[in-house]
Amino acid sequence: MARRFLRRATKTLVVILNLTIVVLFLLACLSPFLNTANWWMIGFTGLIVPYLIIGLIFFIIFWLIVKPKLALVSVAALLIGFQQVNVVFAWKPGPAVSERKREGLLRVISWNIQSFNGFTKDKKVRKLARTEVVESILKFEPDIVCLQEFNHKEGRDPESNNLSLFTKRYPYYHFSKDYVRDGGEYQSGCIIFSKYPIANTGKIKYPVAESLIYADILKGQDTIRVFTTHLQSFKFKEADYTDLEKIKDQDDEGLRASKNIVRKMRLAFKRRGVQAGIVRTELDKSPYASIICGDFNDVPNSYTYFHIKGTLQDAFLKKGFGIGRSFIALAPTLRIDYILAGPAFTVKMFDMVDEGLSDHIMLVSDLQLKK
Repeated sequence: MARRFLRRATKTLVVILNLTIVVLFLLACLSPFLNTANWWMIGFTGLIVPYLIIGLIFFIIFWLIVKPKLALVSVAALLIGFQQVNVVFAWKPGPAVSERKREGLLRVISWNIQSFNGFTKDKKVRKLARTEVVESILKFEPDIVCLQEFNHKEGRDPESNNLSLFTKRYPYYHFSKDYVRDGGEYQSGCIIFSKYPIANTGKIKYPVAESLIYADILKGQDTIRVFTTHLQSFKFKEADYTDLEKIKDQDDEGLRASKNIVRKMRLAFKRRGVQAGIVRTELDKSPYASIICGDFNDVPNSYTYFHIKGTLQDAFLKKGFGIGRSFIALAPTLRIDYILAGPAFTVKMFDMVDEGLSDHIMLVSDLQLKK
């Protein structure tokens, strides 16, 4: 009798767990359609989609062994949410990046360089990281470089003049200068460097702090509009990472920590929802073949990603393999940096290069403009 009760209770708990994962996954499938500026809570489901997919696959295998009919629930959920599955994993491994690109291709690099800071507060080590970041980029001989969290300081100190590290090879650039202090000497933001002449530039400010910038680049007879941006982050500081550990450890202060973390995440979800709308509007207005690179601070299962991407090609999905983690903190599933190319391009190569110099991984892609 007791054994029968235990068996039924276990089966009931397993079914409830399976259905919970199904419901959460189906809610996450609504992410592309619900603007987080208004529906911020849906943003949390996007963060756990890879784990939900793994859970559904586990239950499919489990029920096929125990009771095959029940596997249909998880199978149906995955079929309904195929769009979500399709952006989490890339299945098309292309060639790894070589230091020399094929003639006729346009090589683009996008990288959040974390203000050239590396992983240290030691100023001497930072100076080394600064030159290593530049060398890591230049060795691939890109045509266009889009950097986020780029900083520069005017003045006599050559070790603070970061523009000069690039301008010998890339005489054309457009710098957002979103943050300026010290009487204008210190500047930081996003920047676009180009080997080719820039005919026109633009800057569209977001309601808070940062901006979207673009440069119209002249390559032969063609004009290419390149955008880059850094969208609202969660702005986690060291104390917040400590709070996350308290939550994991079920520390007594976990409730207070949870409230603080949720507050920051809610603000970021809402702001990115607004920013995604601004980016989409500018992409739609572009009269040229377009590319957008940047740190979106949001995963592929988010409203931010789907709204910005539209009909653009995700270079990682075209020529990548796996989950494509681009941010090395917090979780192994965070792909938040992107190179998206318009339909006028063919993606020939995509690679992620971890140089150990930033909390983000460098993205490299070779694109070919269709004739």
